[in-house]
Amino acid sequence: MELDVVELSRLQFAMTAMYHFLFVPLTLGLSIIVAIMETVYVMTNRPIWRQMTKFWATLFGINFVLGVATGITMEFQFGMNWSYYSHYVGDIFGAPLAIEGLMAFFLEATFVGLMFFGWDKMSKVTHAVVTWLVAIGSNFSALWILIANGWMQNPVGAEFNPVSMRMEMTSFFEVMFNEVAQAKFVHTVSAGYVTASVFVLGVSAWYLLKGRHTELARRSIAVAASFGLASALSVVILGDESGYSATHTQKMKLAAIEGMWETEEAPAHFNLIGAPNMEERETQFALKIPVVMGLIGTRSLTEEMPGINDLVDEAEDRIRDGVIAYDALMDIRAAKADATPEMTARFEEHSDDLGFAFLLKRYVEDPRDATEEQIAQAAFDTVPGVPQLFWAFRIMVVLGFAFVAVLAYFFIRASFYNMRFPRWSLWMAVIAIPTPWIAAEMGWFVAEFGRQPWTVDGVLPTALSVSNLSVTQVALTLAGFVTFYSILFIIEMSLMVKYIRKGPYMDVAETDAWTQKHNDRLSGRGDSSVQPAE
Repeated sequence: MELDVVELSRLQFAMTAMYHFLFVPLTLGLSIIVAIMETVYVMTNRPIWRQMTKFWATLFGINFVLGVATGITMEFQFGMNWSYYSHYVGDIFGAPLAIEGLMAFFLEATFVGLMFFGWDKMSKVTHAVVTWLVAIGSNFSALWILIANGWMQNPVGAEFNPVSMRMEMTSFFEVMFNEVAQAKFVHTVSAGYVTASVFVLGVSAWYLLKGRHTELARRSIAVAASFGLASALSVVILGDESGYSATHTQKMKLAAIEGMWETEEAPAHFNLIGAPNMEERETQFALKIPVVMGLIGTRSLTEEMPGINDLVDEAEDRIRDGVIAYDALMDIRAAKADATPEMTARFEEHSDDLGFAFLLKRYVEDPRDATEEQIAQAAFDTVPGVPQLFWAFRIMVVLGFAFVAVLAYFFIRASFYNMRFPRWSLWMAVIAIPTPWIAAEMGWFVAEFGRQPWTVDGVLPTALSVSNLSVTQVALTLAGFVTFYSILFIIEMSLMVKYIRKGPYMDVAETDAWTQKHNDRLSGRGDSSVQPAE
């Protein structure tokens, strides 16, 4: 890969985004799990649930603070490394980000302090409401961020203004209810719930293996397994919905994910495994499963699935059409106030393909001067890295089904086997802790790498989106971010490990006294004033 400004800027944004997303899923999921635990405490008045709430909230707080710090850095990059992108689509992209800051982040940040320091200053019910508001704020933040990202994947509710040379919003309703954004939101937050559930499950399993905090650990496993199983099932179902959405919004991405070079006649086969070859333009050694891709991609047995080669031909036609739009745009710009209705009508007829003409700017200053070879090369540029997408997607899918199996196992053991877990299963839960992050990062890789060569799909190529910076400037900031984020990662891991080893240290005496009375009552030695057993 040539280390020019575009590739270095992409690398920097990928590094910061993927690092930031180490914190996001755990924040989304832990906020809900903590709120569930506190709700149980309010309903039962049992101190063990208050202790559980405080303990897992401590880990949530560590993760939340570092997540906020890394998220702010990402937003600064839009102006620093991607200034033309910010100028070109800022009217649309900036609106969800502004709403996220005003509505969601302030809600979350305002109440997170009350959640941690308001235990003795508010009633139980009021404090539980505050905790739920923090959880709602976390999820609202994800909603607006994913609305912005979803628009980049499927740019609806906007049109290009030839006078201002910018994209302008025409319908906020369409942007907000963009089918890609909604599918990404429910899929992403469900993945966050699975991440937190597996994390809670693994830490609790470690306590059981060490014979420490067993009451807290067993109850935490019960919550994590039930909540996580429902979330894991929804991830699988909603992931399928994302695939169906890509059939008519991002056909090239879907074809690349499947390593499908030739158009599949109905019902399309699914490539279970294979070896995609970009040079030969084929997927070698493919093991096909009949019908499956047709059901996933089209919800039918009668529709064909377009392959990469046909989509490249379609892109070539759109590039030629885009050149006509570009020529009309230059005429309008030159005429200014004297632009004729014919010029405008000609532009509007072909304006949907203007972005495809911009793909030629990688090879020639004026797209109208492009040769046939340059047009063909620009058309093939619309093919993302097929081998990378092919395997990243399959890693994500395999892990997704593995989470269903693991969480279902612990749900069954917690529900029907009196919370007795074999040691091998507890070690399995501990080992599984990092796997949801691997699945989540693979998912984002598929979503973002699969959109290339576009920053905004079909509208603005990535190569045109960067700021006017030198390679040295971008390389220096990249090195700075790597150093800074490495330090933050060490701090995060140190704090998380420290407090996990420390265990639940708040409300210890009250919880231990209640647990002793509870156990005495179960054995018949307690008095009738003790609260009933679970």
